[in-house]
Amino acid sequence: QVQLVESGGGLVQAGGSLRLSCAASGRTGSTYAMGWFRQAPGKEREFVAGISWSGGSTYYADSVKGRFTISRDNAKNTMYLQMNSLKPEDTAVYYCNAGGGTYYRSTPGTYWGQGTQVTVSS
Repeated sequence: QVQLVESGGGLVQAGGSLRLSCAASGRTGSTYAMGWFRQAPGKEREFVAGISWSGGSTYYADSVKGRFTISRDNAKNTMYLQMNSLKPEDTAVYYCNAGGGTYYRSTPGTYWGQGTQVTVSS
């Protein structure tokens, strides 16, 4: 089993920045590629960004490309999402994902974190 714990969410004004973290524990050797999804009130969960095991390949939803940057530190079993130039439409619960995701197709893997709230005010 793999456990994923998100942190770093909060309230920020439009144009501001936040950095989310996702710490993995358990059988982390099977996490490989990882990614972020988000879900706004009344909407379906959507893909945000994904990253390969080595960090050499990254994938972004069109809505965040150029503003968000995904990265990982395998020595710490941690993945990050740097969010800049935030917009009110970025408001959502952000979820960490791992376990066989094919993020170039926006398809999640088996494991999910509990989510962290990001609220962007105008």
